[in-house]
Amino acid sequence: MTVEVALSLMAGARVDHLVLCDGDDQGTGLITLAGLARFSGSPAYTDRLRLRDVLAGPVVH
Repeated sequence: MTVEVALSLMAGARVDHLVLCDGDDQGTGLITLAGLARFSGSPAYTDRLRLRDVLAGPVVH
């Protein structure tokens, strides 16, 4: 999933975080709206930036 899609999903659902899951539907982490907002405002941001590329660990604040 791209950061752009995640931001859109979160806005539509009116939530401030997403639980990330692996292929077996096991929770692998949590990403927050504030954490994604940091990346969407950075000069390195593109609409192709994927969540897996921005996660430094299991939790981004």
